[in-house]
Amino acid sequence: MRRCLRWLIAGMPLALIAPFAAAQFSCTVSAPTMAFGLYTGALLTPGATPMTVTCFLFTGYTVALNAGVGVGATTTTRKMTGPGGAELSYRMFQNSSHTTNWGNTVGIDTVAGTGTSSPQTINIYPQAAAGQIVAPGTYTDTITISVAGTLGTVTTMFTVTATVPATCTVSASALSFGNYSGALVNAASALTVTCTNLATFNIGLNAGTATGATVTTRKMTSPALATLNYTLFRDSARTQNWGNTVGTDTLLSQGTGTAVMYGVFGQIPEGQLANPAVYTDTIIATITY
Repeated sequence: MRRCLRWLIAGMPLALIAPFAAAQFSCTVSAPTMAFGLYTGALLTPGATPMTVTCFLFTGYTVALNAGVGVGATTTTRKMTGPGGAELSYRMFQNSSHTTNWGNTVGIDTVAGTGTSSPQTINIYPQAAAGQIVAPGTYTDTITISVAGTLGTVTTMFTVTATVPATCTVSASALSFGNYSGALVNAASALTVTCTNLATFNIGLNAGTATGATVTTRKMTSPALATLNYTLFRDSARTQNWGNTVGTDTLLSQGTGTAVMYGVFGQIPEGQLANPAVYTDTIIATITY
């Protein structure tokens, strides 16, 4: 009986200490999807993404964010992956001024905290740099959060998303034929198109404003309503008519993310009998993408 009693008394402190020690680092962590929204090439700062950390009272901890799963990503330049392996770079910061990077080197770029009696909200501040030329589509990454203390580490993951829309802009310069005396006249101008990198698009030109005009026989009109026929072509040899039926007589191209000039080649056929006057027309260029 004496030996049994001594064993029970000696064992009681061990039974009491074990669960208390395990509770010293009882933490949970969660975070929602980080949604950048639409990236159009401008600096994108979508606001804070809140994570929730719950740790045992007075427990010290650090919060680390890994580099994600993008090829070549680091904790200072993370990468979302999109169509065909295209990448959209972004960063994560500890502060709303986007000056303190958030990485996973303890004491250097992690966030420290102490457990309280209630869940704590810690904000992540993401940013995507301006000027990235990437293909349209959906981009994603997966980040691992690690909450570490002296007695253990808990982890969770959250998704990062962004959408690059296909966008295009177009501008045009005037096409001036100069004087027409009955001989054939050629002239050229240009359209400047900027479309998202790798976005496929078609450029169409309508028939103009004159009554009876078509995309193969356009008409300039004088103030007295006299007309002068002309044609617009996609090539400098003036063999490919330029109309507005996609797949038939439009110009097919692919965006580079930068401005590209496309020549518009005009021609007034010879032999037209026209009254002396200034003749004009207005053409609408349409980008279909």
